[in-house]
Amino acid sequence: MATLIDLDTGATVATDLRSARSYWARFRGLMLSRRPPQGMGLRIEPCSSIHMFWMLFAIDAVFYDRSERVLKVCRGVRPWIGFGAARGARGVIELPVGAAAGVEAGHQLSFTE
Repeated sequence: MATLIDLDTGATVATDLRSARSYWARFRGLMLSRRPPQGMGLRIEPCSSIHMFWMLFAIDAVFYDRSERVLKVCRGVRPWIGFGAARGARGVIELPVGAAAGVEAGHQLSFTE
């Protein structure tokens, strides 16, 4: 597990950041999971787009590039019909709705173990 910090604001975005790097873990993401508690997030890498099929709740999605700079923030991505993508993204962090408040495109992220 890791912690996610927005270096531009100094805010801790997630204190329980888990990783999904295998094909199946990336494909599954948070599908069919219960709503994650505040402080939890899922880092999916490599990944430049997400779908919300089989999702039971909305999420915030933060797309970042190879230098861990935010490319795009999708807030309140809705279950079943939502979609998010960012050209050039290295990965995405799926978070509970509202957890990405204050995170903006151009912000620098830090992942700490």
